[in-house]
Amino acid sequence: MIKKLLAVFGLVLFFSVACFAAHLTGYVSDEQCAVRSSKAAKASDWVNPKGFESCAQRCAKNGSAMVFVTEDNKVLKIDASSAKKAGALLGHRVSVDGEVENGTLKIDKIAGIEMEPQTKANDQEEHTH
Repeated sequence: MIKKLLAVFGLVLFFSVACFAAHLTGYVSDEQCAVRSSKAAKASDWVNPKGFESCAQRCAKNGSAMVFVTEDNKVLKIDASSAKKAGALLGHRVSVDGEVENGTLKIDKIAGIEMEPQTKANDQEEHTH
């Protein structure tokens, strides 16, 4: 009996860790810039509100995959079925309801929200993220 209970508990724990519902705020970015800026403590340290949208769109047009960057600068892939929803807000700060599984975000609902001013000066004008 105890073994069965432990087995059921283990399965429940496994599935709750592997896939979880989430409400997140962050940024729809391109992978190249997100990875290049991955050492920043927060996404707002590198996201420049004045040029983020045009830069993310330019990089995505040049083949960089679209990703979601959390406020604490964690990069999540966006699943293929969510790409159309997220694409309309590429380069924007967003609020997302969805599921995260193995580093991939499946978006149920997404909405743009106002960007906060950049917290650190960005000296690289050519990289406007």
